[in-house]
Amino acid sequence: MNIEPRSKINSLLMNIHQGGLLFSVGQKKHGYSDQLMKQYRKSGWLTSLTKGVMYRSGDTLSALAALASCQEQTGKQYRVAAHSALELSGYYHFVPMGKPRLMVASNEPRTPQWAKSDLFDMTFEFFTTSAFGLIQEQTIKQNNYNIKASSPELAFMECLLLAPSQYSYMDLYYIMEQLTALRPAIVQQLLETTNNLTVKRMFLYMAEKANYPWFQSIDFNHINLGTSKIQLCKGGIYVSKYKITIPRELAEYE
Repeated sequence: MNIEPRSKINSLLMNIHQGGLLFSVGQKKHGYSDQLMKQYRKSGWLTSLTKGVMYRSGDTLSALAALASCQEQTGKQYRVAAHSALELSGYYHFVPMGKPRLMVASNEPRTPQWAKSDLFDMTFEFFTTSAFGLIQEQTIKQNNYNIKASSPELAFMECLLLAPSQYSYMDLYYIMEQLTALRPAIVQQLLETTNNLTVKRMFLYMAEKANYPWFQSIDFNHINLGTSKIQLCKGGIYVSKYKITIPRELAEYE
């Protein structure tokens, strides 16, 4: 390998996030052709994960670093979401059974092929939704890179959206008990622009039950809660204020 390719591969390797990925679509913009990337793979510098996606040979793959790499190099509108975003914000640590999950909100219906690999330290769980008319996002510094994630207010509402298939309502209330510093203005905006009645009603029920001072700032007059009754479980307890039937365990929890 002559001096120029060696210099280019050194520069490339120095800029890969530890445990992250290289996307050929992004590297072409920086002068790395498909032919050159193929040469790097043949030389053992890079290892192919899927078509057009590589990583530094010998690296242990990090799901967070991979997602950050994707955000930076491809411009895909992926963000860490739900309980994963809450954990990045320093809230409740969701203890999984088995391999940890990384929840990712996407505006695309399909999980990218690279994210299906079992080489990552976490299992990717992509989901799409049109429930939120307003996306409150934040950028979180993680190790030596930045990653986009849902704000704590949006992240908790995403958890409610994914319940009960992904989370139990009781577990989510335990999380709500930690959300002492939610911003009422952001909560208000999200509740006004969210079209999912279950998310709105359960969020308000849990916030009121937790008796947070910020709950007093919520203006119900601008939040459409609908009029129909919603049954979230069988054999639960009906909460007339919010017209929802919730798990008995949650209703009786003090």
